[in-house]
Amino acid sequence: MGSESAKAVPLTCHGHSRPVTHLSFSDISDDNQYYIISACKDNNPMLRDGVTGDWIGTFIGHKGACWQARLSCDATLAATASADFSAKVWDTHTGECLHTLQHAHIVRAVAFPSQPRPQILATGGFEKKLMIYDLSQTSALSNSNSSSPTSPTFRTNGNAVDSTAPGFEIGPGVHKSAIRSIIWGSNSNVLITASEDKQIRWFDIRSRSPITSYSLDGTIGSCELNPSMSTLSVAAGKTAYFFSGTTPGQLVHSVTFPKEVASVALHEGERKFVTGGNQDTWAKVWDLDTDGTRDPLDVWKGHHGPIWSLGFSPDGKLCASGSEDGTVKLWKFCEGGYGLWK
Repeated sequence: MGSESAKAVPLTCHGHSRPVTHLSFSDISDDNQYYIISACKDNNPMLRDGVTGDWIGTFIGHKGACWQARLSCDATLAATASADFSAKVWDTHTGECLHTLQHAHIVRAVAFPSQPRPQILATGGFEKKLMIYDLSQTSALSNSNSSSPTSPTFRTNGNAVDSTAPGFEIGPGVHKSAIRSIIWGSNSNVLITASEDKQIRWFDIRSRSPITSYSLDGTIGSCELNPSMSTLSVAAGKTAYFFSGTTPGQLVHSVTFPKEVASVALHEGERKFVTGGNQDTWAKVWDLDTDGTRDPLDVWKGHHGPIWSLGFSPDGKLCASGSEDGTVKLWKFCEGGYGLWK
């Protein structure tokens, strides 16, 4: 990433009315498109074109803050976790709520396995339970042969009949505090959780038991895989941790900073990473091979609140940031023209 891209003005995606809590990308679909979904405290997750940031639709139906939102790898389904004690699964073509999974407490995290139109969903939150639901055992999902969202707009009431999808707990009793994030990596038999007790845990789905865990030095802000699923990036306290995406519990690298970090995203190809702080409004780009006492390679200014979520696009050519200020911004991370940057 050279000086040219550092000068590129970010694309700002408006529409949310409260802080953006989480964002995530789909993979690149058959028609060479990809998509981004944002969760927000305004209850209403939004789907956008990942390259341009153009609004596609808003999922209407949650009655409380939405804490996390994820797309299936092929972008045909979306899953959302909410303070209304539910997780919902949505059809991204129509905006229809396909499943409402009721919980006994706030749901903070959702995850799909990396497979087209997945029939399984993992959830977690203030119940302190890592749950897996079989979506195929409820009402049939709509059949769609399209490879990506096509509806220009959709707004539905989201009042799908509460799903009675069979669910079971992974690692009963292991979590002693709320689950903040769930990651389903390249190995579909392994689930990863980040929880309020400053622990990252790896679970074997087949045995429903923990594999290993890692204690962090501070409260976990973000926990995400990079697009290739090779590295798990975690922001906790004043440290950015980088774990193997394939070997449970293996810490590859860590960088400690003078101030706390709220979010982190890794660009493996460039060997650079981006952090957002909870005490300022800037995103900072760092060299993975230096320590946190050095100056950042670049500073992205534009947000008006802390940056709670960061993520690189599946092609690595832009980075998205979600902030307390209610906006999502897309920052160019490549040389030359890309998307709306000519």
